Amino acid sequence: MREKLINYTFFFTGLMLFGLANAIAVQVKYLGLHPWEVLNVALFQRFGFTIGTWSTLVGLIFVCLSWFMNRKYINIGTFLNALLIGPFTDLFLWLDFLPKATNTPLDYINLGCTMVIAGIAGGMYVAGGVGAGPRDGFMLSVSERTKLSVSQARIITECIVLAIGYALGGPAFIASFFYTLIQSPIFQVTLKFFQKLRISLIERQPQIEV
Repeated sequence: MREKLINYTFFFTGLMLFGLANAIAVQVKYLGLHPWEVLNVALFQRFGFTIGTWSTLVGLIFVCLSWFMNRKYINIGTFLNALLIGPFTDLFLWLDFLPKATNTPLDYINLGCTMVIAGIAGGMYVAGGVGAGPRDGFMLSVSERTKLSVSQARIITECIVLAIGYALGGPAFIASFFYTLIQSPIFQVTLKFFQKLRISLIERQPQIEV
């Protein structure tokens, strides 16, 4: 029970931070968004609903694709990821406390914060060990089916997603090409840190007062 509580705390906190990072990025979207968010924002601008709603719908589509390609990458964490990041994003946008675009160098600081938070969020939720997200599961399935490396599968998939989002009028710009480059090293470092932290918290015995 203690282990599950710790695992899901890491997992849900990571998803919430992802939602926060996405919401901050939307405020300075003219600088460019992550390829997946370019697509979500493009669908929102063209068809309505909310950015979070499209994040959820796109996530569920990729859950279905992964299900047919390789079911081993689908579990409870995959569905929770698809269902929760979008609402978290909408919640932070609705609260309306995040800094708006100023068209000054401050926007680049906000964008940098977005990438750092997203990298930390990825490390935290993956360290929880609850399961991979729908997009990650899909890219792992593509890698396995095509014999491409995971990095190659990710680059190809995100380039296609970015092209579709841009064609639909999404906010693709210079920053869109730097997200993975910057987030990946942060993700790798924080993943190791949170994995060690999770294990230490699980192994730590609660002190019982006599």
